[in-house]
Amino acid sequence: MRERLIPLDDGNVLRRRAASVQPFAAFADIPLADCIAIVSSATERLFSRRHTVFFEGDPVRQCVLLVSGCVKITQLGANGSEVILRLTGPGDVLGGVGGCAGSEHCSTARTVQPSLALMWEAAQFEAISDRYPTLRRNMAHVLESRLNELEVRFREISTEKVAPRLSSQLLRLLDQVGKQSEGHVEIALSRRELAQLTGTTLFTVSRLLCQWETQGIVSARREAVLVRNVPALQGLSREG
Repeated sequence: MRERLIPLDDGNVLRRRAASVQPFAAFADIPLADCIAIVSSATERLFSRRHTVFFEGDPVRQCVLLVSGCVKITQLGANGSEVILRLTGPGDVLGGVGGCAGSEHCSTARTVQPSLALMWEAAQFEAISDRYPTLRRNMAHVLESRLNELEVRFREISTEKVAPRLSSQLLRLLDQVGKQSEGHVEIALSRRELAQLTGTTLFTVSRLLCQWETQGIVSARREAVLVRNVPALQGLSREG
């Protein structure tokens, strides 16, 4: 299944779409009428799992607002190995964020699960941001938050052992991409992807997850981790 384009209609569909994006940080404090005007110029796209939204080195042509699903942002190392820089969930913006039409993507964006997105041409989104200063301010806050997270992760990799690092990453993922279910929260990532996110090996992640599973903190699956005891996970993240 490839990406599927879904045109936005007028009226109730636009109003419903605008109401769905209002809770996102990028649209904070923007009235519904203005949200409707902003999303009216967007194209809605449905991406299948493992679809590449853009590649590292591609020209920045579009600004992508993730409405549902999950996208991983990666770079390739000098030896060709993939490193996950971050995971993005609903409300996150990919590409064209800072009015950077004409530049190149410094990373690759690939869906982890089926994902719905709103897309604007990069130059078009830049013009919209000029028209709505609150949107531009919000985008600056989004970038600042993203930078802060990267700084925290860099500090963790530099100063902490793997166990608190992995538990801290799982706690962040609960908020970003976690799905509530009966008695647990599911994080739909493989052990290899968790190893890439935490800067460690697949063996180490597998060993820790197995250890935590015997303690009833998580349940490890082939392509997911089920978090069953959040307070215990928080305790692990505080261990030096």
